[in-house]
Amino acid sequence: MSKSSVNFNFSEQRVLITGGTSGMGEATAIAFVEAGANVIISGRNRERADAMIEGLKDAPGSIQFIAADVSDSNECQILVSQAVGLLDGLDIVVNSAGVIYHATAEETTDQQWHDTMNVNVNGTFYICRAAIPHMKIDGGCIINIASDAALSGSNHLVAYCASKGAVLLMTRAMAKDHARDNIRIVPICPGDVDTPMLRGEFRERGLDAETGLRESAEGVPLNRVCSAEEVAHMVLYAASDSARFITGYPLVLDGGNRA
Repeated sequence: MSKSSVNFNFSEQRVLITGGTSGMGEATAIAFVEAGANVIISGRNRERADAMIEGLKDAPGSIQFIAADVSDSNECQILVSQAVGLLDGLDIVVNSAGVIYHATAEETTDQQWHDTMNVNVNGTFYICRAAIPHMKIDGGCIINIASDAALSGSNHLVAYCASKGAVLLMTRAMAKDHARDNIRIVPICPGDVDTPMLRGEFRERGLDAETGLRESAEGVPLNRVCSAEEVAHMVLYAASDSARFITGYPLVLDGGNRA
């Protein structure tokens, strides 16, 4: 496991992360555990979860895995309830589970459209809806991973853009609704991030990783794509007391694309 360079202290903080066995969710889980938090991850890869748990056994915090399908509202309710029971409460939620299909409108199948909405939009909503009543007790923070594709269109990503636009505006609405409950709800909008999902997208397009990353970096002022660890650092900042006056407005990691 790579060490996080973030110096935030989340000792005894109780954290739930969806999509926690890959990419941004995995990097975020590792960063929180190394900062002292007690973390529960949910995801599709139990083998990867076991490896993470083994690799973090000597970290300051703790990590556990609960299998759940975030596209199922009942499973989301159960996931949150189990997390609250295991952690004796809930301080931070990170909605990182997501899927992507590289297709135009005419190329997108019904299954791809519904899968994108069910995971990216419905899953985020179901987890938030289940978590908010528990957070009303002591306050808390929910971080929803949106995308720079929520801010402007992207080629061949019609379903993904639609889903992340929905996540962004849903997050902003919830932030207004629950600010008086002492619950901050923050959308984070990364540009391209070097994750297994992005590399899978390259493969679908017939590109090797090196070529895909180089093409993705073209036009980015900082001349590279974002790393999963950099997203994790932003998540920890947004969840920390350093960001206690931030809610609702998107935090963007796009390498200067929208400067």
